[in-house]
Amino acid sequence: MRPISALRAPAVALAGLLMTLALPMGHAQQGGDRPPPEVGVVELETRDVERVTELPGRTAAYQVADIRPQVTGVLRKRRFEAGEKVEKGQTLYEIDPRRYQAAVQRAEAALVQAQARLENLRRKEERYADLVAQNSVSQQEYDDVRANLEEQEAAVQVSRAELATVRLDREYASIDAPIAGRVSQPFITVGELVTANQAEALTRVTRLHPIYVDIQRGAKEVLRLQRAHRRGALETGEEGQPRVEVKLPDGSRHDQAGRLSFSGVNVDEGTGTVTLRATIPNPEGTLLPGMFVRARISEGTNADALLVPQQGVSRNRQGQPTALVVNADDEVERRVLEVDRTHGAFWVVTSGLAAGDRVMVSGLQKANPGDQVKPVAADLPEEAEGDTNG
Repeated sequence: MRPISALRAPAVALAGLLMTLALPMGHAQQGGDRPPPEVGVVELETRDVERVTELPGRTAAYQVADIRPQVTGVLRKRRFEAGEKVEKGQTLYEIDPRRYQAAVQRAEAALVQAQARLENLRRKEERYADLVAQNSVSQQEYDDVRANLEEQEAAVQVSRAELATVRLDREYASIDAPIAGRVSQPFITVGELVTANQAEALTRVTRLHPIYVDIQRGAKEVLRLQRAHRRGALETGEEGQPRVEVKLPDGSRHDQAGRLSFSGVNVDEGTGTVTLRATIPNPEGTLLPGMFVRARISEGTNADALLVPQQGVSRNRQGQPTALVVNADDEVERRVLEVDRTHGAFWVVTSGLAAGDRVMVSGLQKANPGDQVKPVAADLPEEAEGDTNG
């Protein structure tokens, strides 16, 4: 029987031979070069970019008129439907006019009576003027007739004023729209008794064309816009005021541009904000009071602007914007940037990059500065309409 050590020796020798044969193959796999990671890049090019400031705002009615009666009476007719457009002067309600018609007739009769008495006193004054000249009547009698004549002339004026007043009351029995606009639902029904200048309105007329957009903005931003307007940097309309376009709540563009006013603004002491007011044409009534919208103010065009996709820009520990760039040797470099504002899905970069630079926008986690990479062209994000204040 062989010793155990004699049996183990051939097995150990065989295992050593196999390891020797396998060693070069293992070293070849470990020492071979890995392929560089694939990263998506965008090659930068300059383009003209419209410089636009977008400001949040809320619409407000141009004019609002609460309709109240100016005379007392029973509502006899309503001449409108809720929500319809009405013109200035259009009749909305009718109050029973019979008492006011009677008052007009009474005042007309009183005026005729006063005028007849005046004519009689005029003839009497003429006769007394001749008689006093002949010393047939005393001067005192003539003076009395003259005084009565002047008093009656004043009475005629009073009668005319009273007639005008009752005629006006008769007109007020027809309640008309003081402005053009859209009428609300009726707040009081036909048949109710209404009183002159009562607190409760009968209905409301709101003028929607044009319409206001009130914009809350910090005083610093308002000063910047004012300076830009003075140096002619803002796009203006026919009246020389900054041109404003409106984006609706659903993101669509309002079909007519308006104008921005800087006059008559005050700084809110509590919030430090200023309310700017834009006037926007609204012939179709698309904009309604209370809507939240965005006002777009054009500040001209940036020529030869560099746009970098936002996913290619990050921040370092100091808060500075940075980007990874693939150089001509396909090595990764980190650049510190200066950015102006956003333009849709892009940053407008003013320093740190140049046209022709290849900026990494995907695969950022695969490489670090100094690494070799395989750049492939990445799809650009869609360019949004206009830009926003950065």
